[in-house]
Amino acid sequence: MLGSVCYWIFNMSIVASFMGLLVLLIRKLRGIPRRISVFLWTIPFIRMCFPLGINSRFGLMSLISRLTTRTVTVYQPTKDIALSHSNVLMQADSYSPVTFKEDLLKNTFEIAGVIWIIGALAILLTLIILYAGTKHEIRDARHLEKNVYLSGKVDSPAVYGIIRPRIILPESYEERDLKYILRHEQTHIRRGDNFWRLLGFLAAAVHWFNPLSWLFLKSFLSDLELACDESAVAKFSKEERKEYATALLDCTASKSLFVSAFGGAKVRMRIENVLSYKKMTAVSLAGFSVLILAIMYALLTNAG
Repeated sequence: MLGSVCYWIFNMSIVASFMGLLVLLIRKLRGIPRRISVFLWTIPFIRMCFPLGINSRFGLMSLISRLTTRTVTVYQPTKDIALSHSNVLMQADSYSPVTFKEDLLKNTFEIAGVIWIIGALAILLTLIILYAGTKHEIRDARHLEKNVYLSGKVDSPAVYGIIRPRIILPESYEERDLKYILRHEQTHIRRGDNFWRLLGFLAAAVHWFNPLSWLFLKSFLSDLELACDESAVAKFSKEERKEYATALLDCTASKSLFVSAFGGAKVRMRIENVLSYKKMTAVSLAGFSVLILAIMYALLTNAG
């Protein structure tokens, strides 16, 4: 049983890696705003977490299937619609359940399955401990206003929590102008970014053996910050965007994995992105949305 699960996890990871590398290339296109292109990360995430996909003759997997992969149909309610696995490894004679071609393969996947689940559980336990430690650090935060609190144990403004998110500021920020900091953090809350961060970490924990999963996670978290910046300054004037960029320079990076922080890594990239931001028209928004949906369709469907 564990060997079969491991077999499909490996298949999912290979396909997700290929799709994630394509996303890394696509996100470098200068014309696409980050608050639109960030949705492309749902492609490798879905490939990592959901073993089944809908078949299509027009997807990228249909082209790849001619060379290195095949499709294992699981459910086909109609002639044109089917749910299937993408089978890159092709090392089994049958798939319900998986019957390997050789006993050596069966034993290898059984052992790999044990190693995989031990690693995944260890990472999940580590994340839980780190999260509990983070919550413990801010338990005595002092209320400032609404959902904003002050704490002497944090070094950067950040949003903590998912269900009842709170903005925690360093105590030294009490007398500062908080307009841009709070705008950024409230935007994180509105977008539900801490929830998406959590899903990203869980996907990486499942595919911990794949170094690309951690690269994708790092890039995804970076894009979340860039997308949040763009959403926060969308209605700002040019002068207000300059002031927002200046506020970024004054904040240090948060050391916590589980928060959406105002200050952070790659501040220079964020400042350049804010200063070069151009408001989207309804036509450009619609065009970019259609483009992203088309890319998602091409990369998420299995070979038909």
